[in-house]
Amino acid sequence: MTVVVMPLLLAACAAPSKPPAEAVAVQPAPPPPPPPPPVQPVEAEPMAPATQPALIFTQLTQGPVAALLVYADKVRPLGGNELANEISRLGEPGEQPLVQMQLAMLLAQTRSPADLARALGLLQRVIANPANEAQALHPLARLLAARYQEQRRVEDDRDRQAQQLRDSQRRIDQLTDRIEALRAIERSFSRPNNPPPVAPAAPKPAP
Repeated sequence: MTVVVMPLLLAACAAPSKPPAEAVAVQPAPPPPPPPPPVQPVEAEPMAPATQPALIFTQLTQGPVAALLVYADKVRPLGGNELANEISRLGEPGEQPLVQMQLAMLLAQTRSPADLARALGLLQRVIANPANEAQALHPLARLLAARYQEQRRVEDDRDRQAQQLRDSQRRIDQLTDRIEALRAIERSFSRPNNPPPVAPAAPKPAP
């Protein structure tokens, strides 16, 4: 028995003594992380208010060039009275570059040489305007001016060809009339001369 108890006593003496429970420091639990902020949905493209014109809204959100492209797409199918009414609605643009370009787009659609010349003049005023509002429109104004100048050359060539065609037709008609006159003279010369009619002889008196 003594032999068995001795190793147990030695093992108990060799084991380290546990510190008292109150000596162990208790680590506080970490606070929970704050909740994430609520996610607000973001619209890809805000919608214009119902009371705000589409052109003004496009100008404010996307710039004046985009607004003019939208306007050009809107007025492209106009013609006749609708086009004249829109030109009258804009009136005199003054020194407003955006309105000047709107009016130039409308005038270029009337197919009138005078209106096309006026449209080019309005674009030149925009290009020569050094204001910031006009500078944003300079590339589009130069593009439209080049296009309208080409349109003017084409229309001038068309009018010139039409005038040449009318002149040629008039000369053809004059030559045709002269040929017919010469033929009439020729026919009059080729007709045989009829002998003068012979007067009937007077009846002889009876014997």
